[in-house]
Amino acid sequence: MVPMESVLARMRALDERLPERDGVAVFNRVYLTVTQTLHEGIAHGAFPSPRRAEALSVRFAERYLTAVEADRAPACWRPLLQYRRHPGIRPLQHALAGINAHIGHDLALAVVATCRSLDCEPAALEADFDRVGDTLVSLEEHIREDLMPGPDLLEIADPLTHLLGAWSLDRARAGAWASARLLWSLRRSPDLAEEFTESLDAGVGLVGRCLLTPTG
Repeated sequence: MVPMESVLARMRALDERLPERDGVAVFNRVYLTVTQTLHEGIAHGAFPSPRRAEALSVRFAERYLTAVEADRAPACWRPLLQYRRHPGIRPLQHALAGINAHIGHDLALAVVATCRSLDCEPAALEADFDRVGDTLVSLEEHIREDLMPGPDLLEIADPLTHLLGAWSLDRARAGAWASARLLWSLRRSPDLAEEFTESLDAGVGLVGRCLLTPTG
């Protein structure tokens, strides 16, 4: 089984195992769709460098799968794991909290790991990184439409309206690229790189807790 098909199989297994309304299940369904779309795009030559795009996509997905299967997940994933069954948190919040953790923290580390494995600079991945990001942005719009409460409910749920407007995937993607470049520049200073990574993890986790503020 090729690496991309392997991560898809692990996501499908999670989808079958988790209760439908579990917060991780909500994000997993979203991310399964993302990964299937990326897999199809790579197979049909929609990326500048299919080999690099697949390497990045696989390392990216593996960080999520490792986090949700770990005994102690990174700080960025803990809010979603802790509040995955909270009755006052809506599915859209679970989906966005997962996207926040994955883009805000995992993507930068996946870029650096891919550069190390392919022996290339981040600039060599930038075009594929942008194409992956475009896929995520288009999917985020679909997610908001699919999981958004009806107009009347949203008008009543002022806190949810505020939360949805306070986070942007575009900004998170730009931040991930900047973090990846900084981490790459720190690769010969492991202590500084570790300190920055821990700070990034904690900061993204804090945003995740805000996104999961109960609204119901």
